[in-house]
Amino acid sequence: MAAAYFQRLGEGRFRATEHTGGAWEPDTQHIAPALGLLAHVVEVDRDRRRDDTLVVTRLSYDILGTVPIDEVDVDVAVLRAGRTIELVEAVLAAHGRPSVRLRAWLMQRRDTRDLSGSGHPGLPGPEQTEPWDATSVWRGGFIAGAEVRRDQQAPGRARVWVRTSTDLVEGEPVSPMSRFAGLLDIANGMAVRADPAEVLFPNIDLTAHFFDQPRGEWLGLDTTVSFGRGGVGLTTSVVHDETGPVGTSSQSLTLRPR
Repeated sequence: MAAAYFQRLGEGRFRATEHTGGAWEPDTQHIAPALGLLAHVVEVDRDRRRDDTLVVTRLSYDILGTVPIDEVDVDVAVLRAGRTIELVEAVLAAHGRPSVRLRAWLMQRRDTRDLSGSGHPGLPGPEQTEPWDATSVWRGGFIAGAEVRRDQQAPGRARVWVRTSTDLVEGEPVSPMSRFAGLLDIANGMAVRADPAEVLFPNIDLTAHFFDQPRGEWLGLDTTVSFGRGGVGLTTSVVHDETGPVGTSSQSLTLRPR
C-alpha cells in the first residue's frame, strides 16, 4: 500500500488508497482524509492565483453520500473574490456523483499578537495522555493508521490527541491546516456515547472555525457527544494544537439503532 491517503493522477483527479478505509464500512472511505484533500486543493488553488497572506479560517463541509475507495475528481471555484476575504468552494465527486462539498472562508492575515487569547481551557499534552487503541472499537485503514491518545471522562466526553504518519497526498507538501482538516472528522468516534455495534451515528456534515492557524503534528480535541430524543445528535469539539486552543468544530449526527 502507498504511504498516503491519495495519489494524484492529474489535475483535479486522485486515487484513494486502502489507508482511507472507513470505520463504518471498510470498503468505503472514511470521510476524514477526503475533507483534508478538499482543504488542500483549496490552498493549492489559492497559491496558484495569489501571493499574499490569505489563510483558511472556516471549513464547512456537507457530506452528500458515501465515497468508494476509488478514483475521485475535485473541482474548485471562487464564489466570492476579494482582496482581503474570499469564499471558495471545492466539490469531490466519485463516479460522476458529488459526494462532499466544502465552502471555505479565507481571510487576510494580520499581526494581532498583542490581542491574542481565548477563554477555552487548555488540554494536558499528548505526553500526559494515555495511548488508546482505537481499533478496539473501530475498523478500517484510516483508524488503523492513526496514533491516538485519549482521556475518556464519561460516555460522550473525552479529551483526545491524534496524529498520523500517513501523507495526505503522495509526494506533495501539505500545510498544517490541511493536515488538521484531514483528521478533524475522527472526533465523532473518539468520545463514544453508544456502542457502534448497537447504534449507527455517522455525521452528515462538519464545520470548523479557526481563530489561529494550527501548528505541529498533534491535533487535540476536547470533545462532547450529545444524542437527542428524535434521532439526531451533535459532536462538538474545541480544537487544539500543542500550543493551545486554535478553533472549534461541530458535526451533525444521524442516530440509527441497529
